Amino acid sequence: MELKSNHSSPVLTDPVPVNKSRLGIHSNLLSYPQSGGSLSSGKYMTIPRKKPGKLDDVRSNGWLDAMKSSSPPRKKLIKDFNIEVAADDIDIVYCSWMIKYPSAIKSFEKISKIAKNKKIAVFLDYDGTLSPIVDDPDCAFMSDDMRSAVKDVAKYFPTAIISGRSRDKVYELVGLTELYYAGSHGMDIMGPVSHTESADHPDCIRSTDQQGKEVNLFQPAREFIPMIDEVFKNLVENTKDIKGAKVENHKFCASVHYRNVEEKNWPTVAQCVHDILKDYPRLRLTHGRKVLEIRPVIDWNKGKAVEFLLESLGLGDKDDVLPIYIGDDKTDEDAFKVLREGNRGYGILVSSVPKESNAFYSVRDPSEVKKFLKALVRWKKFEEA
Repeated sequence: MELKSNHSSPVLTDPVPVNKSRLGIHSNLLSYPQSGGSLSSGKYMTIPRKKPGKLDDVRSNGWLDAMKSSSPPRKKLIKDFNIEVAADDIDIVYCSWMIKYPSAIKSFEKISKIAKNKKIAVFLDYDGTLSPIVDDPDCAFMSDDMRSAVKDVAKYFPTAIISGRSRDKVYELVGLTELYYAGSHGMDIMGPVSHTESADHPDCIRSTDQQGKEVNLFQPAREFIPMIDEVFKNLVENTKDIKGAKVENHKFCASVHYRNVEEKNWPTVAQCVHDILKDYPRLRLTHGRKVLEIRPVIDWNKGKAVEFLLESLGLGDKDDVLPIYIGDDKTDEDAFKVLREGNRGYGILVSSVPKESNAFYSVRDPSEVKKFLKALVRWKKFEEA
C-alpha cells in the first residue's frame, strides 16, 4: 500500500457541536473563497470572503473563543446541552440524554432485527473511537483486543476506517490489511476495484496495496498537495518558538495542536496560523479538540466518503444494505447525517457527555465500541449457524 509516512497525524475530535453565532464566529472567518481561475469540478465550494477590514486580532474575529470552546470543561458541556446541573447530577443528565440517543449496546436486539437479511457495512473513526483520546497523538494506540475485534468484524462485513489522520498513518496504527482506509476526512480513499460509476471518477486512479493487490485510489484534493506542503513548512517555522505547539502534515490537510501549549500563549498560536492562512484563499480553517486544522475548500467530507465507498463496494442505494458508522468527532456528523437521511443506516456517537448529534444511537467510550463490535460478530455467527 506504500503506507509509509514521515509525519505523524492529529487527534481530531470535538467534544460538542458549538453554535458559531453564540461564539461570535462568522462562517466567512472560518473559510475563504477561491481565487484566480475557475477550478476543474463542481466539488469546490464558493465561500464569501469577509469584507475588507482588520483581521489581525484573533480575539475579535472569534478564533480565540473557538479555541477555548473546542475542549470545554465537563460542567460546561452540560450547560451547552441547555441543562444546567451540579457535577453530581451529570450521570442523571446523561441518562436523560440517552432517551434521544439510546445505548447501541442495550438496543442491539432492535438493531439486529432491522439488520436481518441485510448486507451490513461498517465504518469506523479512529481517534476516540478505536483508541482513547490522549495528549500526544503519536501515542493514540488501539489495544490488541480492539484490533482483534475490528479484524473479526472485517471477516463478516465490509469494513472501513475513515479518519482525519493521513491514510498512511492510520493504516500504520491499525495494521489490518482486511480493511479499507480513508484518510484526511475522506480526501484520500483506498478502496476496492469496481466497475461502478465511482471507479470512473476523474480523481480515481488504479494503484496497488501492500500485498500487491489492485485497488482504486480516490483523492479529490490531489492538486492541493503542494499547497499543503508549503503551508506545513511555514507553520513549522512560525510556531517553532511556541512551547508545546505541534504541527503535522496529513498530505491533504495540516494541523496545529495546542493541547500542550499554555493557555496564555493560545493567541500567539492563533495569530501564527491566521498570518499564514490569510495568504491562501483556497484553504480554510476548522476547529477540533485543541487543534487548528487547515483544509482545502472543497465540497467533500466523511459523509461523501461513506457514499463513495458504498458505491465502490456495490452497495449504494440498495434497500437490503445497512451501513453502520461509529465515531466521536464533529467531522463524523457528516456521515451520521448521510445515514439518517432516508433512514439509510445507523450512526453511533461515541460520547460520555450529552451533545446534539445526527446519530441514532450512542456508546460511552472505545470500550463500549469494542463491546458493540463483538456483539455484531456473535450475532452474525449465530445467523450463519
